[in-house]
This record gives sequence, structure tokens and C-alpha cells, in this order.
Amino acid sequence: MVTHQYFVSSGCLRTYFITTSAKEHTIQFAIKNWWISDYTAYFTNTKSIMSIECIQDATVYKISRKDIEELYLEIPRLETYIRKKLESAFAGFQKRILSNLSQSAKERYVSFKETYPNIEQSVKNYHIASYLGITTESLSRIRREIVQQ
Repeated sequence: MVTHQYFVSSGCLRTYFITTSAKEHTIQFAIKNWWISDYTAYFTNTKSIMSIECIQDATVYKISRKDIEELYLEIPRLETYIRKKLESAFAGFQKRILSNLSQSAKERYVSFKETYPNIEQSVKNYHIASYLGITTESLSRIRREIVQQ
């Protein structure tokens, strides 16, 4: 059961999922001022299906579901703020799904760089490739193509 979500004050974390064939899929990176959790489990009170890994030294604050519900009652403007952040995150996840369905690997990489402009020096290539749904060899090829243009 997932009972907390985490706010990243500094550093970088990722959520990832491992298939039954042991293939790793990075679902989200969380950088400064982002929230991270296994939201499927968090919002549905079900067993966790994802893991969180700290991939760069980080300062992270956690809040329980119970505490955040109490804060919503005490500070109604906070609930509006969090709802807007969640709406934005939901739209971002939906955009990512659509890009994975409709864009080439190169286009997905360009979008990744726009979303996470300073992350590449902090994140291993296989994490980026896993996020993009490609191999590390394909990632290297795409980077070479972009440099040559």
C-alpha cells in the first residue's frame, strides 16, 4: 500500500516498473519542485506496482495521504493548488502516452530534452532510453544525428 507522496526540493528521482521478463521501464523523472509517487497505488489504495529510485543526491519531503487530507480541510486554497498541479501532471502523462504512440524515437528525445533541459548530465543513458522506450544504442544514434545536423 502506498501512503505517501514525495516533493523533490533538489536532486532527481525516478519511478520505474519492471515487467515479468525483467525489463525496466522508467515512468517518470522527478526533479526540483516536482512530486513523485506510485500514483496508481496511492490514489486507488492498492498494492504498489512501481519503485522509486534516487538517481542523484536529493532532498525530498514526504507527506501522508492522511496529512494532506487534513491540510486540505485547514487550507482550502492548498487543495485548489494541488488539484491544479495534478491536472497538469495528468495532462503531461497523457501527452507522453500520445507521443509514444505517434512520434518517432528522435521526436520523443527532442521532447524529453524540452521537458528536462538539464537532466542529461545527471541521469544514466539507460534511464533515458528506458523512459523513451528505446535501446541505449538507439539513443546514441539519435544524439549523433542531432549533433550532425
